[in-house]
Amino acid sequence: MPDQRTHVHPAVQEAGWLRDARRARLLSVATLGWLGAESLLGLWSGTRAHSVALVGWGLSALVEALASLIVIWRFTGARLHSLNAEQTASRAVAVSFWLLAPYLVLHVAHDLSEGYRATPSALGIVVTTISLVSMPLLGLAKRRVGARLGSAATEGEGTQNLLCAVTAAGVLLGLALNTIGWWWVDPAVALILAAAAVHEGRKAWRGHSCCH
Repeated sequence: MPDQRTHVHPAVQEAGWLRDARRARLLSVATLGWLGAESLLGLWSGTRAHSVALVGWGLSALVEALASLIVIWRFTGARLHSLNAEQTASRAVAVSFWLLAPYLVLHVAHDLSEGYRATPSALGIVVTTISLVSMPLLGLAKRRVGARLGSAATEGEGTQNLLCAVTAAGVLLGLALNTIGWWWVDPAVALILAAAAVHEGRKAWRGHSCCH
């Protein structure tokens, strides 16, 4: 008789595990809603302020939303009890990391070649500040839930939220330091985040927990 442990989570009958699965799904739903608003506001404010940094940040939110959709898919219906679905979700989250990395590099290359510099935007500052505060809370909550569930997909989504907060900090810092001529801070942060995304994507593909 085949070993069913490869198909069914060993703790599926535990009430605590099921509560954490529902919590992971609800956290992802909440994140998806905010990322939708974040993306629209970032694109709108960035276009009005002619800020490529803000436009790029708004677009990157769409990639992060993909990870939330993956986790919602993972913990919905019959997939709730499937380790095969967990492996698929973990690898899909890895791909979303890898989509983010080349986007950041290409975005930096485009900005440098065109000579673009970030410019202040009141709405952009408000939106990025909210993300700077809220995304670490969501990210750490997902990483804790993901660790209890043994879900690398959930932990990977949490890591993306933490990267989102760092990106928001980079945008805010770039806007501030650009006023004193330190224009290079924004692209430097973007390249560091691209390297981190590649690293975290590799770990998510292998099903390992992502680091803080």
